[in-house]
Amino acid sequence: MDYSFLKDAEWRSTILKTAFGKGFWGFLAFAVAMAALCYVISGQAKFTNALIADWDLIRKMVVRILVALSIAALIWVMMPRDKISALVGSNSGLRGILIALVAGAFTPGGPSSAYALLAVLTTGGADIGALIAYITSWSILGMQRILIWDVPFMGYEFASFRFLVSIPLPIIAGLIARVLCRKFNWDLKKHAESGKS
Repeated sequence: MDYSFLKDAEWRSTILKTAFGKGFWGFLAFAVAMAALCYVISGQAKFTNALIADWDLIRKMVVRILVALSIAALIWVMMPRDKISALVGSNSGLRGILIALVAGAFTPGGPSSAYALLAVLTTGGADIGALIAYITSWSILGMQRILIWDVPFMGYEFASFRFLVSIPLPIIAGLIARVLCRKFNWDLKKHAESGKS
């Protein structure tokens, strides 16, 4: 494999600019402000406990995020872009939203896997309606949540009823997203490639 692109200063500069854009600095400023507020209101002991808990969370999440991004990278390499565009692209109609609904419902794992796959679909040519339907379906109709939480705690009848009444929601969300995208002439792919600032 050719790694000569790593020596390209312009490529490195673009990566840094994308990774550390306005959004990053905004979140960092907010985190520092909340840390200062925590220190002033709760004192040094609770501030230290919060930092230790945050470090434990980061340590646990880094592994999951690395695995999820690795899987997303493999999917990105293996998945043909023209097929994604045909299945869930701007010309896919209601069928694209329904495919996204089913994919979202059966995507296992937490946000690190779902959002990594969402990024792959975005760069692969999926339209805003399918993307919104996918992530809405993942968050509302996720099979892992139904099997792990709904069924054991609330029973099959509740889980089935909740699932059935929730099916239209990703479709409605996807259709609304398409209408708004056309109304405001928003190009999702261009926005995704511009640095996500």
